[in-house]
Amino acid sequence: MAHSELDLKDRRKIEDMLRAKVPVDEIAVALGRHRSTIYREIGRNRFADAELPYLTGYWGVVAQNKAVARRVRRRKLIRLPALLDAVVDRLKAGWSPEQIAGRLRCEGQAVTVSHETIYAHVYSREGRAAELARHLPDRRRQRRSRFARRPQGLVFPPERAIQNRPAWVKDRSVFGDWEGDLMIFRREHGLANVASLVERKTRYAVLFRNNDRSTRHLMDRLMTAIAALPQAARRSITFDRGIEFSGWRRLQNEIGTEAWFCDPQEPWQKGAVENFNKRARRYLPRETVVAEISVRSMVAICAQLNNTPRKCLGWQTPTEAFRTEIMNLR
Repeated sequence: MAHSELDLKDRRKIEDMLRAKVPVDEIAVALGRHRSTIYREIGRNRFADAELPYLTGYWGVVAQNKAVARRVRRRKLIRLPALLDAVVDRLKAGWSPEQIAGRLRCEGQAVTVSHETIYAHVYSREGRAAELARHLPDRRRQRRSRFARRPQGLVFPPERAIQNRPAWVKDRSVFGDWEGDLMIFRREHGLANVASLVERKTRYAVLFRNNDRSTRHLMDRLMTAIAALPQAARRSITFDRGIEFSGWRRLQNEIGTEAWFCDPQEPWQKGAVENFNKRARRYLPRETVVAEISVRSMVAICAQLNNTPRKCLGWQTPTEAFRTEIMNLR
C-alpha cells in the first residue's frame, strides 16, 4: 500500500470519534491506519492551553495546521539552496547540527535553521542520497525518534578513540595491528563495495567484496578473512567512524581482535589503508561494477599490490615481510 499523509478530512474524523469516546484501535480500523499512527498523530498535534484548560484536546483544524507547519520546517533546506550549501559545508567540516545552528544565530544571519531541521534533512530522502549522515560525529543509519533517545552506550565510545591505542600500534613496532576501510563505487551500480585491510608494520593487504554495506555482513566477511591467522597476527584493527563499522564489538567477542577509531572526519589517521586504497584504485576505479568482479580477479589484484617492492620495507614486498613475521610467531 502506498504511503499517504493524514489530511484534514482524516483529522476531522479523528476529532469526531475521540469526542464520541471511540477507542483508538477502532479509529485506526475506520481510517485504515495502524494504531501507532493514530497514537502518534494525537500526541504530536494535540492542542494544549494552560490558561484555558477546557480548550485542551484534539481539534482537526488545529492538528492540520500544526502538521503543515512541521512539513514546511522540514523542507526549509530544500527551499533555500544557499542555506543548504552553508549547512552541508559545515557538516563536511565536522560540525554537529547543534554547532551549525548555534553559529548561524551567533553570526546574526537573516535566515537561520534549527538543529532538529538539519537532522531531519540529513535523514530525509535527499540527505540519504547525498550520504550526509557520514559527516555526523555520531552516525547511525536511521535517526531514532526524539522522544526515544536514551543514552545506551555510544556506538564509538571514547575509550576506543585512536589516542588510546597502545604506543606500539602507533610506531608500528609490533606485528599484528591492522587498518580497515571500505572502497565505495558509483551508486547506480548497486550497494556492492570492496573492503580493504592493511597490516600496519608489513603493509600486507587483504581485499574482499561485500554485496551490501550492512555492518553485520561486513563483520561476517571480515572475520572470515582474518580468523585463520594466529591471534598475535590480528591484535587490532583501526577504522573510521562509518556506520558500516558499528558492529565492531563482535571482533573482540568472537575472535579476540580489538577495534580502534579515528577522530571524526580524520581518515588520514589510518594512513596505511588510505594509501593502499589510492593504489588499488588503479585497478578498481569508481566506475567499476563490483558485482561483476570474480573472487579470482580480486585475489589477483591484491597479489599484484602485495608483491610490489616498498621503499618503507627496505624494498621488500609486503608479502615477503608478512611471511617473515608469521614465521617469527612460530
